[in-house]
Amino acid sequence: MKKMREVFVAGVGITKFDIYDGQKGRPLKEFYDLGSEAILRALKDAGMEWKDIQEAFCASVYCGTAAGHQTIEKIGMTGIPIVNIENACSSGSSAFRLAYQAIAAELYDVVIAVGFETSPRGFIKSTSWPEWQRKMGFNVQPAAYAMATVRYMQETGATEEDFARVTVKNRQNGTLNPNARFQKPVTLEEVLASRMVAKPLRLLHACPLADGGIAVILCSRGKLKSKTHTVTVAASILTSGTYGHVHGGGSVKIHTPHTIDVSMKQAWEMSGYGPKDMDVVQAYDTMAPGELWDLEKMGFCEKGEAPRLLREGYFDLSGKLPVNTDGGLMSRGHPLGATALAQIVEIYRQIRGEAGARQVPGAKIGLAHAMGAGPNSSIAILER
Repeated sequence: MKKMREVFVAGVGITKFDIYDGQKGRPLKEFYDLGSEAILRALKDAGMEWKDIQEAFCASVYCGTAAGHQTIEKIGMTGIPIVNIENACSSGSSAFRLAYQAIAAELYDVVIAVGFETSPRGFIKSTSWPEWQRKMGFNVQPAAYAMATVRYMQETGATEEDFARVTVKNRQNGTLNPNARFQKPVTLEEVLASRMVAKPLRLLHACPLADGGIAVILCSRGKLKSKTHTVTVAASILTSGTYGHVHGGGSVKIHTPHTIDVSMKQAWEMSGYGPKDMDVVQAYDTMAPGELWDLEKMGFCEKGEAPRLLREGYFDLSGKLPVNTDGGLMSRGHPLGATALAQIVEIYRQIRGEAGARQVPGAKIGLAHAMGAGPNSSIAILER
């Protein structure tokens, strides 16, 4: 098999995640405004011009047909291939992976991955479920998470307070992130007093939706404008579900690995690293319990251990394995098409030493993990 060439992150751009609907004094921005703003910031960060970009992968979920073309039109149409991607909450990491592959396979030297979203209001109305299941209400995300949470509590002894601590940690980290939607801390008591959404999950156990844009420029070594603190892509993985772990499928007699198991195995093999090598992690926390069971499934601790480690400060900014240093989805917000790229951007900044007040000292290797309906599991590992 031909060895793939090294791929580097040349620059990143991010907008503040917020609500841009023009209501109640808020500014009005469309998805193409947010996406193009992120592109311009990424170009500046990379020291590049738009004419340097040879291909673009554009991720969104609710922005409609040719959303990437509409976004790039604001920068300048130069005839390059523009590929629009919808892959649920893994859309951004899917764009990143395609950009990575285009350079690793030596098809192009400079490629951009862009993610953007102007999110619908209210619950995410997922259309990934079969229509008959949607009509029965199976696609109500808080309810689906609530059922998984009840099982997790029964199997591990985790409590509502454990889940509340995830929110408290991430909202505290968010106070140090100027691009986060929520930048005020919350107390354990405030989380537990928030209204019940789907028992045992409360309002402050859930991440907020948001609008926002992200851009990441990848390139070959020869195209890097700056050779200091270079960031290499050690792994970029995307897997889907396996029989027994998808809606309406499975058998008590057939046991297959979960999609997270599959993606992690591939990520460790591709990068040559393991869980103990990671200095910082971005875990998927669309609902607070998800951060805990994801960390366990990714191999950072045994099943049922994450709540205890959280209580002991293991995942804090000053802990042994800082998790969701920018506030995660819980504080940063969740513009679906941009979310997974935002996780990657945080790892990039951490290992370059550019994370400001939330910087993890000495961080050199980091991992970002996102889940998406389908299901999908995506992993990106960056190293300096």
